[in-house]
Amino acid sequence: MNSLAHEIEGFSKVHLRKQSTRVTTVTGKKLLETRNGDDFHVADDLQQDCDAACGFVQDLNMDLQVGTIRPFLLLSSQDAAHDIDTLKKYKVTHVLNVAYGVENAFPQLFTYKTVTILDLPETDITSYFPDCFEFINQASQQGGVVLVHCNAGVSRSASVVIGFLMSQEKLSFEEAFSTVKSARPYIQPNPGFMNQLKKYHP
Repeated sequence: MNSLAHEIEGFSKVHLRKQSTRVTTVTGKKLLETRNGDDFHVADDLQQDCDAACGFVQDLNMDLQVGTIRPFLLLSSQDAAHDIDTLKKYKVTHVLNVAYGVENAFPQLFTYKTVTILDLPETDITSYFPDCFEFINQASQQGGVVLVHCNAGVSRSASVVIGFLMSQEKLSFEEAFSTVKSARPYIQPNPGFMNQLKKYHP
């Protein structure tokens, strides 16, 4: 132990490799934290900062595409839910947030409901349906427009909307899935959600 303590004490930070970490704040701002020995620097994360060390090409574009499922029912990612111009453009009045760790951006302007769902195949997504459907129906009955979103608008929120069409309009899984995918082509519920939806009989 003495030799290990001595080795740690004698270690110099100058031997550490330069390390950069990309951080997304709760407001969605992307930062690049760079540590090189005792030097620590934070800057806006720009695409050109991504050098050969990146194993993939980052997509830094915001996903503001909104799928119109019904006149009162929209589907999107958290990007659109956090963009006031997009929300106004689609005349959104209600927002159903089924993401994990995504804050509601404009609580003073819209009626929000947060139903935290994990995007895991073993999550029982159908157990969240009654709560979600009640909120969507309330928005519709009030003449409002509800935007359903998760993080990417691909799995959780898409599953909720598919389930809603199956429950409220008695569509088959195939019909509901096709309807939602036509409105938002990116959707891809995880395999567990897909299996649950196929077996779902409201």
